[in-house]
Amino acid sequence: MAEHNELGKAGENAAVAYLEEHGYLIRHRNWRKGHFELDIVAAKENELVIVEVKTRSNTLFAQPEEAVDLPKIKRTVRAADTYMKLFQIDVPVRFDIITVIGKNGNFRIDHIKEAFYPPLF
Repeated sequence: MAEHNELGKAGENAAVAYLEEHGYLIRHRNWRKGHFELDIVAAKENELVIVEVKTRSNTLFAQPEEAVDLPKIKRTVRAADTYMKLFQIDVPVRFDIITVIGKNGNFRIDHIKEAFYPPLF
């Protein structure tokens, strides 16, 4: 596995551990349906939480959350809509970003709740 893929997987594992420590129930990881993908689908307090995870070894060039641009937001919202229809979920949904910075298991985790709202298409 390429180094960046290993870092991404380690970052997602750290994000899942963080969420579980904070009382979230993990419903799915790396959920896929067709060309849609969601990094983490979690639930907490009768709310569905869609989490986009961005992992970087450092922030020399940009903050990880800056990679979540409008096209990525639109794809994530469409994927969440597909997920909710497929599983017949009718609860409020929230879109969060978790940034994981570091390497070799030494990570700084930031949880940005309500990082974005579904845009009007």
